[in-house]
Amino acid sequence: MTQTAPDNALGRIAAGDAPVLEELLAMNLDAAERSGLDADTYLLVRLAALVAMDAAPVSYLITLGAAAETDLSVERIQGVLVAIAPVVGSARVTAAAGAILRGVLGAEALAESVVPQPRSS
Repeated sequence: MTQTAPDNALGRIAAGDAPVLEELLAMNLDAAERSGLDADTYLLVRLAALVAMDAAPVSYLITLGAAAETDLSVERIQGVLVAIAPVVGSARVTAAAGAILRGVLGAEALAESVVPQPRSS
């Protein structure tokens, strides 16, 4: 079995070749419609669930990426983190903040790594 180098896989994903991510996005869109919640509430509930389950950075990136397409404010997102802290614990909220930061920084680094470099003559 041939294994793809991780940087090649990341490059393909950044270029739009991401069938797994596309499937996850489709699942999320279906769930949003079936929930009956408005977009902001749906995303805030998802954020709370991600924190509660100690989700991976990419999970936050997907949810917050969708939030960027709405009018959801940073203050409302922070409000959810404050509201759930007594239930899930401050350590879990702090870990979530770190995961969010890693997800955002990772996405930025990935975007920068696939920018075509000018060829020298």
